[in-house]
Amino acid sequence: MAEQVNDKSLATDGKQEVTLMKGNEAIAHAAIRCGADGYFGYPITPQSEVIETLAELKPWETTGMVVLQAESEVASINMIYGGAAAGKRVLTSSSSPGVALMQEGITYMAGAELPGVFVNVQRGGPGLGTIQPSQGDYFQATRGGGNGDYNVIVLAPNSVQEMADFVDLAFELAFKYRNPAMILSDGVIGQMMEKIVLPPYKPRRTEEQIRKECPWATIGRTKDRKPNIITSLELKPEAMEARNIHLQEKYAEIREKEVRYETLYCDDAEYLIVAFGSAARLTQKAIEMAREEGLKVGLLRPITLWPFPSKQIAEMAKGKKGVLVVEINAGQMVQDVRLAINGALPVEQFGRLGGIVPEPEEIIDALKKMM
Repeated sequence: MAEQVNDKSLATDGKQEVTLMKGNEAIAHAAIRCGADGYFGYPITPQSEVIETLAELKPWETTGMVVLQAESEVASINMIYGGAAAGKRVLTSSSSPGVALMQEGITYMAGAELPGVFVNVQRGGPGLGTIQPSQGDYFQATRGGGNGDYNVIVLAPNSVQEMADFVDLAFELAFKYRNPAMILSDGVIGQMMEKIVLPPYKPRRTEEQIRKECPWATIGRTKDRKPNIITSLELKPEAMEARNIHLQEKYAEIREKEVRYETLYCDDAEYLIVAFGSAARLTQKAIEMAREEGLKVGLLRPITLWPFPSKQIAEMAKGKKGVLVVEINAGQMVQDVRLAINGALPVEQFGRLGGIVPEPEEIIDALKKMM
């Protein structure tokens, strides 16, 4: 079932603690508060504040959470693999070139059906590119940058509040489906400062709870229990096909139940803009300015980039005159939007490259060219 999200805070139960912090800092605070067992990462701009904040907070002294700077992104993803295999709530964070190095480990985890959380604070590419913001990793996240037929659950925050909220949500979905989950942010959201409500503390699970909740986990041998073997390797083609069929059935269930999106100003809209993450923040301002000029424009913001809200976009586009896709890249999500619209009306794309963030006025100009 698709979920249209309008509540800006998913973590306001219990005592509220309002504070001002960066998006990257929010990831660190939320990881501690949602009961994470471990963080393994490597610094890279523009997400280094995640591990820096964890080092400053020293959660190993308070909650027992392990925080380790690995020798590389390749090492960190394999540490995540091991922690996830033990049923632990583990996460890492990086930025675009670093996440590229993690792809082998991510596809291994998808094949072995292991839950883990990955934060990508995107920067411009390709290659080493620039340290400025970008959304150029959409394909890498939603298509799977590693080998084989697999999917990663992808959440796209557009605020510091959602950076905090999505940590626990990503863990929830990862363990529910035994599948890797990614928080796909960018340098804008990672570096910007906003007021947020921090989530309440959640106790870390005991070994007994992990054994009960994760019977597949490798958390040690007992007298009456043989150790579980975690692997993505199948030597017999028939067994590998059966594993793939099982995975595809799981992905179909996720597509059916876990689509999330948000709409704004769509009730009377003649044109629809589709944007995610920081591009959606900029688009919202552009729409407010456009409406002051009498232009009836609405926004659909995908929150889950995978599963993608294709049906919802197709339904929302009915009766509209055109769709503009705004993304900070050369045109990636626009392909999914065009597949959803299926030629029913014009679909155009606007974006900036090289780490340049578009201005709201540029978005309005791109919209007017469609009219």
